[in-house]
Amino acid sequence: MKIVIAGAGDIGFHIAKLLAFEKQDITLIDIDEDVLDYARTHLDVLTLKGDASSFRVLQEAGVEKARLVIAATTTENTNIITAILAKKMGARQTIARVHSAEYLAKDQKSVFEELGVDSLISPTQLAAYEVLRLLKQCSLTDIFEFEGGQISLIGVLLDDSSPIVNMSIKEVDLLNEEIGFKPIALLRGHNTIIPNPNSILRRSDHIYFLARNKDIDTLVRIVGKNNVAVKDVMIIGGTEMALKTAQILEENYSVILIEKDKNRCKALVQDLHSTLVVCADPSNLAELEEEGLKRMDAVVALTDNSESNIIASLMAEEAGVYKTIALVSNTHYIRLSQNIGVDTLINEKLIAANNIFRFVRKGNVEAITSIHGSDAEIIEFNVSKGHRITKRTIGELHLPSSAVIGSVLRDKEALIPTDDFRLQAEDKVILFSLPEAISVVEKIFR
Repeated sequence: MKIVIAGAGDIGFHIAKLLAFEKQDITLIDIDEDVLDYARTHLDVLTLKGDASSFRVLQEAGVEKARLVIAATTTENTNIITAILAKKMGARQTIARVHSAEYLAKDQKSVFEELGVDSLISPTQLAAYEVLRLLKQCSLTDIFEFEGGQISLIGVLLDDSSPIVNMSIKEVDLLNEEIGFKPIALLRGHNTIIPNPNSILRRSDHIYFLARNKDIDTLVRIVGKNNVAVKDVMIIGGTEMALKTAQILEENYSVILIEKDKNRCKALVQDLHSTLVVCADPSNLAELEEEGLKRMDAVVALTDNSESNIIASLMAEEAGVYKTIALVSNTHYIRLSQNIGVDTLINEKLIAANNIFRFVRKGNVEAITSIHGSDAEIIEFNVSKGHRITKRTIGELHLPSSAVIGSVLRDKEALIPTDDFRLQAEDKVILFSLPEAISVVEKIFR
């Protein structure tokens, strides 16, 4: 598959990195020679220096043969023009990264499609909804719902109070008699591990389960976490993402937004309804406490400075806040979240890249997500009628050891399959895979 990516920044680079595992024909375009040099030394891709909105550059990149063109530069207009030109030149599908919220309105979709832009992606909006998901289940470090909530991927950090520390996966499975869940992955340090029955859980392991939504609260208690309902949220920062997040949260939560700049505070008040905007220094603990830090259920730090966000989250943890989320621009920080004491670190560019990545998946793919701090993917495949995999049990599919089927959705019921389970037409299969196994998995389900 030929794929052209405009923009070799965090979004473009991350997408190219994921695709590199699958030996795709990738051309990466950027005007910055330094970022192209970095891409060349770290990835097996073709690079092209130039303005992606240039007809000549796109022609040189071969967009007329491209299955997909992803315009992910930092300039909105460049991305839109690139997508439009690429489509007119013969590209089958185009995606453009945008900043403006008005472009994402439903009534704008058909207009952009007519112009040649098949999909618009806003990293800021996607990250804001990620915050909402994390606050809905604040005992968890990650949550992603499949099929409208039939089953979810959830992440939990194991600490000294967890009763399953030093248990084997086999022993944890014995707790699974009355509820539906399956441990599918462990993050241990910088390693992602697919656990086997004899794997022993350790303190500071970050374990991921697929669990039926009705069983999540019970599972949370089994792993030793408290179920806390978030009501009061403090947002640190007055950035565009902070504004978008506050607009989403203020419908269901009591929200206080802290911003230092007086002029920005005035502008924020105009765009928010029930959110209380406070002009204060977010680095001053005394001021935060005066504004009610200690009574907050959650603090979400969304300034433009990663280190400031981490420090604000650590101050919140010290003050007894139950849930902390920090936005970081450095993708290398993502793996450090639990080690430094912050519940969850998020990166809007990685969230956007993972969202875009679903457009290049093969097979009957319904949904896709990734685990924070890992390149692994959770993919939902649809089983078509007459597919060869319906003639075998799961054990006979010979999945790679770095891939595992976590759940099967059948007739609105979430099932936890064993090796002798046989798939049926119209089943939805939720599968966890490390990058090196993705191409093999796709061949099986194609």
